[in-house]
Amino acid sequence: MSDKLFKKVLVANRSEIAVRVINACRVLGIKSVAVFSEADRGSKHRFAADESVFIGPPPPRQSYLDIGKIIQAAKETGCEAIHPGYGFLAENSEFPKACRDAGIVFIGPPPDAMLLMGNKVESRIKMSGAGVPLIPGMTASAVDPKVFREAADKAGYPVMIKAAAGGGGKGMRIVHQPNELNDALEAARREALNAFNDDSVYLEKYIANARHIEFQVLADSHDNCVHAFERECSIQRRHQKIIEETPSVALNEQLRTRMGDAAVAVAKAAGYVNAGTVEFLVDEKGAFYFLEMNTRIQVEHPITEMVTGTDLVVEQIRIAAGLPLSEQMHHLTQRGHAIECRIYAEDGENSFMPSTGRILHYTEPIGPGIRVDSGITRGSEITIDYDPIMAKLIVHAPDRPGAIRKMINALHEYKILGVKTSKRFMVDVLGHPEFQAGRTYTNFLGRHMGERLSAVDDHVALAAAVASVASLTTRRGITVGSGDGPAVVPSPWEALGAWEIGDSIHE
Repeated sequence: MSDKLFKKVLVANRSEIAVRVINACRVLGIKSVAVFSEADRGSKHRFAADESVFIGPPPPRQSYLDIGKIIQAAKETGCEAIHPGYGFLAENSEFPKACRDAGIVFIGPPPDAMLLMGNKVESRIKMSGAGVPLIPGMTASAVDPKVFREAADKAGYPVMIKAAAGGGGKGMRIVHQPNELNDALEAARREALNAFNDDSVYLEKYIANARHIEFQVLADSHDNCVHAFERECSIQRRHQKIIEETPSVALNEQLRTRMGDAAVAVAKAAGYVNAGTVEFLVDEKGAFYFLEMNTRIQVEHPITEMVTGTDLVVEQIRIAAGLPLSEQMHHLTQRGHAIECRIYAEDGENSFMPSTGRILHYTEPIGPGIRVDSGITRGSEITIDYDPIMAKLIVHAPDRPGAIRKMINALHEYKILGVKTSKRFMVDVLGHPEFQAGRTYTNFLGRHMGERLSAVDDHVALAAAVASVASLTTRRGITVGSGDGPAVVPSPWEALGAWEIGDSIHE
């Protein structure tokens, strides 16, 4: 263990990513400090850390987004460094500045690199100069609709309007026809202003049947920069990733090498240090285009760890402490196939509406090649205050068909009672013939799963009709009694026969 590593780290986040970072600190022999809001008093991450600090009421702006409270908590507990996780302050360039001013190390990139890559327009200009392939479109935001019309005519419809300060699918609109452009512009600007406090938007060519493929990069302060291969994240719901896998079936060795080299070029051009992810779109002909760079650890980082045998969060901490990349990072290979499913507290049978409540029962799947990164346990409260992701289920197998089968079985064995989840939906996606054939494009859900949602509605309607008829017909013919009193109509529990409580999604 190097004496250059920190003695104590504060984790400025919550739930599963906070637990993940706390575990990495433990591996390195570093004490950890959690922060928690009023809504998270009983949360798993609070009790996983060596210490915890209360930082305020549930609204994020009064707790997890309050830079002053986070810095104060780190000072009071004697922390030398802060890990931001993902979300909240992880990509706010003011946060690393505040850490620096307070004499605390930020476990992440320099603020200038974060600021550059956080602006989609500025980063496009920078990457154009570095020779990285860009999606055809504007290289500056604009206000005049005439500028957008000219850019759309040049790129060719359909086009995509995107927020310059954006991410997570906010402030994005696809425009198929010229007469849709003005309304889409106004809608994108309104959404961007609400989400990012910045209504700057620009326009790109919309690439249909694209794959969303990203590369993990790591750079240290000793001029070392490497990539740790790709993750395919094409299965998305409203531009949010829900299933990720690696390797991508769309890449051969030649294309993998070219994209990996481009990802490293992006990181070097940005002056990047620490772990980051360079995202690309790949079209049907195998051409790839720079999309953006996420300046933090990604939600889906575990699948990279599974196929490369690395610990990316440990590597982040080492880099922030001033150490060079671990020797193994210079000799990485991909071994087998890994898939991750995000387990959300959402009703997968009802347009993914948020589901809240107390976790009444919780059992994780176990077995070789199965990993669960979870922020919940039995008794956890799921509220509307934060992102609905509860856990990530990750599997690893020698090949893709084996990984798919292992994931489906693991989803069946993952028992969560008390809230609705998206597990059933995940199983149906993984079992779809097009997914199993590797034809996974960003429009997969709209193209292949729309019929499933209609079928679910039909089944719900049919079940309601059957229940209604049953309630009118069985009560006359079925009675129970002990012989000592009058016969009575059985309750549904008495009429069901053998039963058990559970959320099994087996047919």
